[in-house]
Amino acid sequence: MNSTEPPITEDDIANFLANTPDFFERHAELLSSVQLSSGHGNRAVSLQERQAGMLREKIKGLETRVVEMIRHGQDNVGIADKLQRWTCKLLQTAQARDLPAAAAEGIVTEFKIPQAAIKVWGVNGIFSGEPFASGISSDVQTFAASLSTPYCGVNSGFEAVDWLAEPALALSVALIPLRAAAGAPVVGLLVLASPEPERFHSDMGTDFLERLGELAGAALSRLRPQTPVQGVAA
Repeated sequence: MNSTEPPITEDDIANFLANTPDFFERHAELLSSVQLSSGHGNRAVSLQERQAGMLREKIKGLETRVVEMIRHGQDNVGIADKLQRWTCKLLQTAQARDLPAAAAEGIVTEFKIPQAAIKVWGVNGIFSGEPFASGISSDVQTFAASLSTPYCGVNSGFEAVDWLAEPALALSVALIPLRAAAGAPVVGLLVLASPEPERFHSDMGTDFLERLGELAGAALSRLRPQTPVQGVAA
């Protein structure tokens, strides 16, 4: 009479061993007789040697990940230091009219960005003749207001790129909208540019650029008309 039982598969054996941890305790002689390939050539090794080899490879992989984590941590500390120095420079800028130039120059110096430019609109009347408040079209303001996050990518002939000292060298750009506070209207635009086509690209993260824009926007709020506080004498 033919058996109708399905044949035992490798998965059945693997499941049995996984769910019967005391199997090799009852059959310890099998451990010394099992021979496996070393994983590096055709040499046969014992089960214990193969396990030790696999453990060494796993440890090596973990060590590589730890080194990468340390490197990323060091990079983050370096970026934080640069951001602090740049922020301190803005705080130490006594004259409000000097803030846009200080912000742009600090970005170029601290973060090694080849070119940077800032324009601000809706400024206090005493600043309306300053370079940072002139040459701003309504199209640029509309475009900046449409940005919920910084634009990063190729220079597609953006009008704001003409604010740079050398627009022809701006092959990739980051366009960062500036607000006086979170949720406030856009009141300016920060332009970063590089001659490297991949320096700013559409797949890059924008968290750092957003923080940069928030700090710059808050600092540049000194250029806007200040609303008097009710109840306080002038």
